[in-house]
Amino acid sequence: MDNQVNLTYITLDGYVEVHKYRYLYFVIMFTAYILIICSNSTIVCLIWIHQNLHEPMYIFIAALLLNSVLYSTAIYPKLLIDFLSDKQIISYSACLFQYFMFYSLGGSEFLLLSVMAYDRYVSICKPLQYPTIMRKTTINIFLVLAWLLPACQVAVPAVLNADKKLCKFTFKGIICNSTVYKLHCVSSRLLNIYGLIVFVNLGILPVLFILFTYTRIFIITYQSCREVRRKAAQTCLPHLIVLINFSSLTYFDVLLLRVETDFPQIVRLIITLQIIMYHPLLIQSYMD
Repeated sequence: MDNQVNLTYITLDGYVEVHKYRYLYFVIMFTAYILIICSNSTIVCLIWIHQNLHEPMYIFIAALLLNSVLYSTAIYPKLLIDFLSDKQIISYSACLFQYFMFYSLGGSEFLLLSVMAYDRYVSICKPLQYPTIMRKTTINIFLVLAWLLPACQVAVPAVLNADKKLCKFTFKGIICNSTVYKLHCVSSRLLNIYGLIVFVNLGILPVLFILFTYTRIFIITYQSCREVRRKAAQTCLPHLIVLINFSSLTYFDVLLLRVETDFPQIVRLIITLQIIMYHPLLIQSYMD
C-alpha cells in the first residue's frame, strides 16, 4: 500500500518549521490571498462597468489583474492546505498542473507587461498614430496571444513529463517549479533545451523589449520640457525597479535552482514566497 502511495504522491520538503509556525504562515498567506482577490476583482469590475475606462491601458491593467487572480488561485489554496496539514504532499499529476499554471500565467504576465510598455511607447512617441495602431482588433489579438502563447509552450513539457518514471519522491520546494525534473529517473536533454528556449521566449525577450521601449520613452522625453521629463521618470522608474526585481527572482527560480548546488532551505523558501508575493506589488506599481 505504501509503495502505491509513493508512486502517486510527492512530499514537499521546502517548508521551514511549518509545524511550529503553521498558523502564522496561514494567517499571512490567507490575508494576502483575500486582499489580492478582493482588490483585483473590484478594480476589474470597475473597469468593466465604466465605459470611459474602456481604453487600451485600462484594458491591459484589467487583464493583468485577472491574470494575477488566476495565478494566485493556482498557488495560494494549496499552500494554505499544506500549512494546516500534518504532511505536505501533492500528487504528481497535480504537481504538473501547478507547474503548468505557474509558468504559463507567469509568462502571460511578462507578455502583458510588454504589451503595456508598447502601448505607452506608442502613446508617447507616436501620439498621432496611436488611434490607428491601438485599435480594438489589435488589443484583442494582443490579449489572446499573451495567454495562448505561454500556455501552448509550457504545455509541451508538462504533457511529455506526465509519463516519466519517478525515482525520487521528495521535492525540495513548496510549489512545483522547473526543478521537478530532478524527480525523474532519466533526465531528458531535449526537454531541458526546450525549456531554456521557452524561458528565453517568455522571460528574457519580453523584459528586453520593455527595457527597449522605456529607453525610447526616456530618449523622447529628454528632448521635451523639464515637466515632461519629470513625469516620465516618476512613471517609468518605479516600474523598471519592480520589474527588474521580479524578473531577477524569476530567473533565479528557473536557472539557479536547476543547478545541482544545494541552497539552504530557508533561502529557497524566502525566494519562492517573494516570487508569489511580488505579483500584486508589480501590478500595483503599474497602476500608480
